Amino acid sequence: MSLHLGRTSFGKPENKGNLLTLDEANALLEEWVPNERLRLHMKQVAAVMKAWALEKEGADEITARKWELAGLLHDADWEKYPNDHCRIIIEELEARNIDPDIIQCIASHGPRHFGVQPVSVMDKMIYVFDELSGFIHAAALIRPTRYEGMDVKSVLKKLKTASFAAQVNREEIQEAIASTNAPIETYIEFILTHQASVK
Repeated sequence: MSLHLGRTSFGKPENKGNLLTLDEANALLEEWVPNERLRLHMKQVAAVMKAWALEKEGADEITARKWELAGLLHDADWEKYPNDHCRIIIEELEARNIDPDIIQCIASHGPRHFGVQPVSVMDKMIYVFDELSGFIHAAALIRPTRYEGMDVKSVLKKLKTASFAAQVNREEIQEAIASTNAPIETYIEFILTHQASVK
């Protein structure tokens, strides 16, 4: 089964600046994503994306909200429409005339799956954070103290253990990081700092 989207352009330029409110985005998740663990994953990616935009990219609040919304909605259709993952949320956001940067970012969060290469910094960062965030959370869940005391070294050790969270594609993580200007340690540290408190 191929999830390739068959196109590389999404949304309309005239919709730039049109954003869902967080209430609207969360209402969509409530409707489409019954699985609380999956909702938590999207909230964690959203928090990390927003924090990176503000702290590392010097983004204003509107731009940071775009990053946050892309993170929050990137897997919105995965549970309900697994055979059309990404296609459904993209069509929903296009129908709502949402900013094309958000839609493009969602479309590029898994280039091997959807056939859309990350271009903007926002695109590249969701590709980095998506798998890595989920992996780090899985590692935290097996620790008695969860995130407390968890460090970069322990995450790197788990990444080298192929049997742990085997469904996480290590090659994709390396591929995502290779398209950026920072080493994996930077991203692990940032995720540990910013997603531990997300509920």
